[in-house]
Amino acid sequence: MSYRVGIDIGGTFTDLIVFNLDTGEIVSKIKVSTTPRNPEKGVVNAFNQFLEKYSPKDVSAVFHATTIATNALLGQLGLELPKAALITTKGFKDVLEIGRQRRSDLYNFFVKRPRILVPRRYRFEVEERVNYRGEVLTPLNEKEIVEIAGKIRNENILSVAVCLLHSYVYSEHEKKIRTILRENLSDIYISLSCEVDPEHREYERTSTTVVNAVLMPIVSRYVENLENEIKRLGVDASLFIMQSSGGVAYSDIIKKLPMSIIESGPAAGVIASAYYGKLLNIGRLISFDMGGTTAKAGTIIDGSPLITSEYEVGGEVHAGRIVKGSGYPVRFPFIDLAEVSAGGGSVAWIDEGGALRVGPISAGAEPGPACYGKGGLDPTITDANLLLGRLNQEHLLGGRLKIYRELSEKAFREKICDLTGLDIVDAAMGVVRIANTAMAKILRIVSVERGYDPEEFTMIAFGGAGPMHCCALAEELGINRIVVPLSPGLFSTLGLLVTNLKLSYVKSVRKRISEIDPSTLENSFLELERKGAELLRKGGVDAGNIVFERLLDLRYWGQAYELMVPIGKLIDKDEVERCVERFHEKHEAVYGYSMRDEPVEIVNVRLNCIGIIGKPKLKKYEINGKSVSKALIEWRNVFFEKYDDFVKTPVYIRGKLNAGSTIQGPAIIEEYDSTAVIYPGWKADIDTYGNIIMEK
Repeated sequence: MSYRVGIDIGGTFTDLIVFNLDTGEIVSKIKVSTTPRNPEKGVVNAFNQFLEKYSPKDVSAVFHATTIATNALLGQLGLELPKAALITTKGFKDVLEIGRQRRSDLYNFFVKRPRILVPRRYRFEVEERVNYRGEVLTPLNEKEIVEIAGKIRNENILSVAVCLLHSYVYSEHEKKIRTILRENLSDIYISLSCEVDPEHREYERTSTTVVNAVLMPIVSRYVENLENEIKRLGVDASLFIMQSSGGVAYSDIIKKLPMSIIESGPAAGVIASAYYGKLLNIGRLISFDMGGTTAKAGTIIDGSPLITSEYEVGGEVHAGRIVKGSGYPVRFPFIDLAEVSAGGGSVAWIDEGGALRVGPISAGAEPGPACYGKGGLDPTITDANLLLGRLNQEHLLGGRLKIYRELSEKAFREKICDLTGLDIVDAAMGVVRIANTAMAKILRIVSVERGYDPEEFTMIAFGGAGPMHCCALAEELGINRIVVPLSPGLFSTLGLLVTNLKLSYVKSVRKRISEIDPSTLENSFLELERKGAELLRKGGVDAGNIVFERLLDLRYWGQAYELMVPIGKLIDKDEVERCVERFHEKHEAVYGYSMRDEPVEIVNVRLNCIGIIGKPKLKKYEINGKSVSKALIEWRNVFFEKYDDFVKTPVYIRGKLNAGSTIQGPAIIEEYDSTAVIYPGWKADIDTYGNIIMEK
């Protein structure tokens, strides 16, 4: 037998899922508590459960999603950022601090910008100058680089970012600096902007390169430790890591480009949703992922997630939107997500004005919600759902996790009720309503604010808490259909097994459409394709399994920012015209207008080089009657907003529901890793893949 293993480390749980390559089926699903201070330990714990039944020699590949890069930039204990330096063109050492002069809080005179990742004393200027055409105006002063190397050594600097003016069109000076540094320094991490982010806009390129540099030691050490831990278990398999773009890459590439995995974990859930969209022939999907720490939403159109080329990491989030100027800009293809601090572990609290608040602080995996009995004293969304009868009153995870309702009651009474005069039920329902309001905002961000009508979409709800809240959110947005996949709490991990290898390349062009020959564009793409295909073939991908996605960054002449638009496999004059028309249509969808008489500029050519990987074949079940009596385990009093009261509600075990079964709401469906709450006025059908299809 041959197995492919997917591992996703979340804020609360670490999930492991196993795909049998011979039968095409998923054979194992495991959920263990995350170990925040030592995430590799959680991976080992999950692997040990898997290896109780299977041989480590049969594992052929391991696919992994992690939040270590984001956590490091957010200041997690145990992930302190290393001492780093920046080498740049003379006169440009303060680009990092000048930035774009965006104020994250416009009316706050005392607003604090994020701390500079490289202090001024570690930013070194070098004599050299290249113009925007790539012509050398001042040669590189190599003696200065030798002197800088000595200062780096004396300061015990671990990582260096090199970002010279216009290196995206002329990279030789940056590469020469790397050569000299290597000759003078032994153990040093070096990040070149010409390799990390070869695009114009000096501040964004510098920021991206610096973020990559400070993450290199942390991510490299983490990846190496993880590989060693897996090998100690007897597993001799290649490690692939999910990128923010939704594709996996070899671990060696991730060590060089750690900024590519900043949104690794959330991307996996959207990729799994896109896979289900194709499987169920659903053209428009909104993915809703509510885990233990956060809730995330994404949009899938015709099987493809929406992608953005820039992200701001480590900043503040307001109503699901990242506040511009509050974090560190990073340019890399990111799946376009909206996120809010509303997970099962989000803590409810009373502010100074006596108002009930939820999040952003999370109880996480340690100590977790009060009801887990692990020392948590604060009420959370999970505790609220327990008190409302929506969760199993005795245990979770199929009996592995004992639940203590009395601890939830105590936490709510002491931290909420005694301070507000609310009774426990009103307080718990208040927490759920506040969380739902916050999550409805992120669903609007990825639909209405992207120019789409949510009523035209199907929601796919997953994560441990997603299926509990999906009906309320769907009613809020006018969505009439919800898909809850099998094992929703492990669904993001499935995304690791249904994605492909993906390498992303970009080349700066910056010319009007009318000024560039289509053959020049074609040659630019062919050059990038040769580079990507060679790397994939070295990794063992057959030439027949390599495909390319071509895109152009286009904007109207004089605009500041651009939109990504696909272009065909063979570029001629007609295809360029079709691409421009697609740009006009996308501009109208995003901004509400287009200017077809205005000249269009090509800013960059982009290429996604994809290595196709075999996908799991989800098991299909025969339609076997509509009776649900065998799945009924109890009747429980559950609180529903519609009645403003508890209602005696049937509770079913999902594993005993047959394909073809229909359940009328209100109802509860429990399984190992999640609980689905079917609201009054909704019905749930079990399809041939075992999915719960809810319809109003």
